[in-house]
Amino acid sequence: MMMLLGVVNLLSLSCGFGEQQAGQPPAHDPPAEIIVAAAANLTGAFQEIGNAFSGETGIKVIYNFGATTQLTQQIKNGAPFDVFAAADVFHVDQLVENGKIVGESRAVYARGRLALWVPDGGKLTIRDLADLVQPAVRIIAIANPEIAPYGAAAVEALKKQSLWEKVESKFVRAENVNAAKQLAATGNAEAAFTAYSLVLNDPGKIILIAESLHSPLDQAIGVVAASSRQESARRFEEFILHGGGRAILQRFGYGLPTSP
Repeated sequence: MMMLLGVVNLLSLSCGFGEQQAGQPPAHDPPAEIIVAAAANLTGAFQEIGNAFSGETGIKVIYNFGATTQLTQQIKNGAPFDVFAAADVFHVDQLVENGKIVGESRAVYARGRLALWVPDGGKLTIRDLADLVQPAVRIIAIANPEIAPYGAAAVEALKKQSLWEKVESKFVRAENVNAAKQLAATGNAEAAFTAYSLVLNDPGKIILIAESLHSPLDQAIGVVAASSRQESARRFEEFILHGGGRAILQRFGYGLPTSP
């Protein structure tokens, strides 16, 4: 009889093994998250958009900011991104053609503005592009025009004003527009060509470059075809195209598509 009771007790213990113990909270799955590859000009705006999106959906947004060309190459090489927000249309269309971006997800979400920024505290008087020719202006920061659309737009604008050959030797190339801004902010350049969205709230002189001087800075977005989180990625894109992200982009100085 004693042995039988021992067997029953062992069976009772084994049946309860692994079950939730009384008083313990239930186990939860880890929160959903997506990884967004975003052009550097979007740094401030997308950080705010990410917070708003997460608050509304519970989906965490992790960003990888960089130059559009470099991010494009990373996607081609299989980087584990879920969404790509570029600084132009060309690179997203290229990825659609290569099957790396879901074609039906491709959309223009914003039009950026190029600005020349002169930090506060400088002794130079720069009122327009022509003032960059003066000898007192020694170093101008620019996002590498070979990989960054805003950098290419700056070169295009200077060439249209017949100024490029006069100022080309003064330029120092940064990896992206955010890095170009930092060169000026730290005193390593007197001025920087950068995205208006990155400097509109910063002290200093902001000279908006006329859009007629360069190709439109239309910016496209798309869901990465290899993403395993398609539903969450599409919800993020929808938030930007039709949800709360639109007002945030507008507040950061972006133009919005008339038919989102």
